Amino acid sequence: MQRTMQYARLAQSLVTGRGFSTSTSKSSNDKIVASVVFERLPVVIPKVDPAVYAFQEFSFRWRQQYRREYPEAFLKKSDTRGKGDYQIEFEPAPRITEADKSNNQRSLQRALDRRLYLLLYGPTFASPSGKSVWHFPEKVYASEKTLRECAESALKSVIGDLSHTYFVGNAPMGHIVIQPAEAEQGINSFKRFFFKSQVIATNKFNIKMCEDFVWVTKEELLEHFPEQAEFLNKMIIS
Repeated sequence: MQRTMQYARLAQSLVTGRGFSTSTSKSSNDKIVASVVFERLPVVIPKVDPAVYAFQEFSFRWRQQYRREYPEAFLKKSDTRGKGDYQIEFEPAPRITEADKSNNQRSLQRALDRRLYLLLYGPTFASPSGKSVWHFPEKVYASEKTLRECAESALKSVIGDLSHTYFVGNAPMGHIVIQPAEAEQGINSFKRFFFKSQVIATNKFNIKMCEDFVWVTKEELLEHFPEQAEFLNKMIIS
């Protein structure tokens, strides 16, 4: 009997605790914001860490001790492969671009071996006194069927077209409860859900609906959000 009553109280708490997900109440206490972590994956293979390189070199030399020795005649035949008029001279493109040299953070042609993330500068929901701040593409959840649709709408309003984007999954990658400062009158706490989206087959977007924008690495991103740096550092894996 006692266990049954405990289950009843637990069920009642879950029902009342999920009131924000229903459409019966749309008060300021129920505000939900969908934010998009829009990333560009590395274009070139990242440089190998010195410790990893040293281990690979050690492993190679260790395997050489037990390698199978092939006959000399077989090795000479393998040397003749790939010789002929059809060979093409190949010169790899430089890893350091003009955008890297000029530190042009508005370009996707920088930090080719790193992940880049889009940040916007302008007024946003719950920004202090409507001031411009750095933020992710975001939108307050309203009439969309799902939070992902809300996130897609937020990103579409910024880049205009989602044909060169890929949303990773239907569920958010993380969420945080924002507590506005005491000086911000009339703004209650709200929940911000983060969705991951990636750049596909393009190196330029027509960014709009903001005063400025940057494509930054994870370390540069954390500098723009000192109060949430610990949370973002754990959520964003790069």
